[in-house]
This record gives sequence, structure tokens and C-alpha cells, in this order.
Amino acid sequence: MSDASEDKQSGTGAATGPAGPRPEEIRFFGTTWLDHTGHYGLRRAGVAAGSLAAAVAGCFVLRFAYQGLEIAEVGGFVNTLVVVMFAICSAIAFRKTWEGFGRRPADPAREDALRSLKAIGFVGSLLAYFFRSLTEAPGEKLRRAEYEEAVARFEKRRAKSSGNPSGRPSGARRPKRR
Repeated sequence: MSDASEDKQSGTGAATGPAGPRPEEIRFFGTTWLDHTGHYGLRRAGVAAGSLAAAVAGCFVLRFAYQGLEIAEVGGFVNTLVVVMFAICSAIAFRKTWEGFGRRPADPAREDALRSLKAIGFVGSLLAYFFRSLTEAPGEKLRRAEYEEAVARFEKRRAKSSGNPSGRPSGARRPKRR
């Protein structure tokens, strides 16, 4: 996390609060994931229930679409093709969504190319969101690691600053000038 992105996240051009990195917000959780305040447990339960309900509703919509294909009598091959296509897209969407909770994508352009596939397999993405929200806020582990790394870098930078003697480690002295 860079200093510029930290200022961008706060919504202002300059740091207005305490110095240092700010945690990245997670959808539905804001920054409550950091210290599990603000009804964090209820939010996780709500996100889990909501994503599962949306997945079930999505399955009903797909069932009605399949029944529409049966009524149209398009044939067994097309019906099978549609079912297999949704199953494969859902599996890929589940996998990619699950991987996205653990690490940032190496190639954002590739992720953009997979966006339509993930939209078709929306049930898989919703199920990944459901299962992850049973243990943590989706993406919490990744953002916590990034935040802790940013805090460590900030503290190291602050301790090295020569203008703030209180921030220097004990025993460190400024080199003599000649």
C-alpha cells in the first residue's frame, strides 16, 4: 500500500487523522475487520445469509431458464450444453473468487477478461463469498497482511528519520559532520 493510495482511501488529499497507513475498506464491513468492532459478527452472519440466499435465488432463476428451454423444445443437446456451461462457469467463478480472497491478481487485464465468465457463473462467486464469510470477512486475511506490512514499513521509516530524535532506536546517533 503506497502513501498516495492511503491518501486516496481517506478521500482527502492530505492526511487528516493519525499519521501512518490506513486500513483498506472491505465491502459491507468498512474497516471494522481490523479490530472486529461495529457488530462485525452480525455483519459476517448477514453477509453469509445474504450470499447464500442470493445463490439459492440464482439457482431458481437458472431453473426457470432451463424450464423455458424445455418448453421451447430446443433439444437434449442444447439443454445439456447449457447445464454444462453454467456448471463449468460456476466452478471457475468459485475458484477465481476464492483465490481473490487470498492474493491480488498478478495480471489485472486477465481478471478483466474473466469478468463475463464470472458473471455467467455468479452462483459460484456467491457460494465462495458465503463459505469465506463463515470464517472471516471476505478478503480480510489478505488486507490484514498488507496492512500489517504497511504499518511495519511506516514504523521502520519513521524510526530512521533523522529529524525526529524520539523516533530513533536507542543507541543510534547522528554521524558527526566535518
